[in-house]
Amino acid sequence: MNELARRVTQCRSGEAAYQDLVDHVPYARFLGIQVEAHGEEMTFVLPKNADNLGNPTLPALHGGAVAGFLEQSAIIYLLLKMGEPRVPKTIDFTVDYLRAGYFRDTFAECRVTRLGRRVANLAIDAWQVRRSEPIAIARSHFLLSEEAEDQLS
Repeated sequence: MNELARRVTQCRSGEAAYQDLVDHVPYARFLGIQVEAHGEEMTFVLPKNADNLGNPTLPALHGGAVAGFLEQSAIIYLLLKMGEPRVPKTIDFTVDYLRAGYFRDTFAECRVTRLGRRVANLAIDAWQVRRSEPIAIARSHFLLSEEAEDQLS
């Protein structure tokens, strides 16, 4: 069993915290992403960090930091939800920026809209103050297996 599979298995069984898996992903660690578990539900957190600023005058988060946060959250969520833990490959990732993301903690929640053998579709919402007022929403499609990649070529 490889290191990723071992960590995912430990998280699923409760032997390790979800944060252990997040800290294993270099870009998620770079952004400082945290995960809060509430039963089987997960909320991802992008803590307030000056390195993620895009407009220091407002101050507002960089759109790339928000998009990276949403994509990393989706990948980690998918790793924990799918059968065999393999790193999903992004096919398509679309972000709609709805309002400014100010210099404060940002939260995200992921929902699987379809989980097939080869492809998964997710919806991700990001908010700061109220969940009902998202700063960005994303739709994503991920390739789940190398066999599927061969068939798509």
